[in-house]
Amino acid sequence: MTSHGGTDPHPSGTGRKHRSRRPTEAELRAVIEPLAEIERLPTSAGEREAAHRIADLLRTLGATDAAVEEEPAYTSYARPIGTLTALATAAGLLAGRSRLAATAVAAAATLGIADDISYRHQYARRALGGRRRSAHNVVASVGDPDAPRTLVVTAHHDAAPTGAVFDERAARWFATRYPHLIDRVSENPPLWWPVVAGPALIALGAATGAKSLRRAGIGLAALSTAAFTQIGRSRAVPGANDNLSGVAVLVALARTLRAEPVNGVRVLLVSAGAEEALQEGIRGFARRHFPDLDRERTWFLNVDTVGSGNLVLLEAEGPLRMEPYDVPFNNLLSECATRNDIKVLTGLRSRSSTDGVVPNRHGYPTATLVSIDDQKLIPHYHLHTDLPEHVDYDCVADACALAEAAARALAPQPTE
Repeated sequence: MTSHGGTDPHPSGTGRKHRSRRPTEAELRAVIEPLAEIERLPTSAGEREAAHRIADLLRTLGATDAAVEEEPAYTSYARPIGTLTALATAAGLLAGRSRLAATAVAAAATLGIADDISYRHQYARRALGGRRRSAHNVVASVGDPDAPRTLVVTAHHDAAPTGAVFDERAARWFATRYPHLIDRVSENPPLWWPVVAGPALIALGAATGAKSLRRAGIGLAALSTAAFTQIGRSRAVPGANDNLSGVAVLVALARTLRAEPVNGVRVLLVSAGAEEALQEGIRGFARRHFPDLDRERTWFLNVDTVGSGNLVLLEAEGPLRMEPYDVPFNNLLSECATRNDIKVLTGLRSRSSTDGVVPNRHGYPTATLVSIDDQKLIPHYHLHTDLPEHVDYDCVADACALAEAAARALAPQPTE
């Protein structure tokens, strides 16, 4: 894994001497509990209401420029991807009439899905995603607006729909039955691979005349279509851990830096909307703000689902191809964790995608902080049981302390 090549961060003298503040559980609950009561599907009225509440709260804590920025965004990944898997299924069933047409349709579906979930051009989303609405991003700053360095701390406040595919009972059974295998695991199962594999097998089977491949592909594509149909029709989960825990970190950081500012570092607090539509909100933030953020003097810390019990600094992330995060910045965060007696797991990778993939793809030194439980799972992930009472608030407090430590460690030395 290689660095992005920007200015190497380093622990400052202030960072070594200062002990990061851990917010109380009451402070964290005061943020999470009211927002969890709002149904916050991407681009919905609930997402907008949550954004304005967060902006109001940040203003009361000294981030007087806190604003809600509306960005064009699609509502869901379920509609375009589910349409592609349905088309591939139909192509597989009708392959007997025209193998060439079936091959072309299934191959196009394969490429469309891979493009969409890899946060690239997303042509299928533009063609099949319906009318674009608005994601609601909260953007605020604390610290010196003219500081030479900027730390952008990102979270998201929208909540995911649910579906049978997120049922965790099978994963729990496996982790309980085979703990020795779980100990060796360094990444979560690649849930997107079967979605891509279905149309790909149909295309391959139709092209070669291999009925077994085509039938296997039809089965996978049909199951995917059913899953996406259910997800597209589902209501939002409360999303207390995913990701109001991250929002609580932003609020705690604003409170702490108001009381004890950091010299030489501007901290941008960004709570994005429509993350659960595959990073729609943060893409809007990128279009609006990246031209003004110097890659040599800007770092991104993405905080997502940090109330599961054990903090994790991801080594890499990507649904299809792993993309590494910045080594020097991850090392700096690990040093900050050590100085503040915060336990952080390293060496783990994710087959999902968070908002951190966007600045990472644009060349900014980026780190993503998540969490897992003792079975290396995210409890209540995308389920209606993702409630405030199930959040590990000690874990969230550790994430708050680590974010503060990162801001102080990025402060330039007096000679800079």
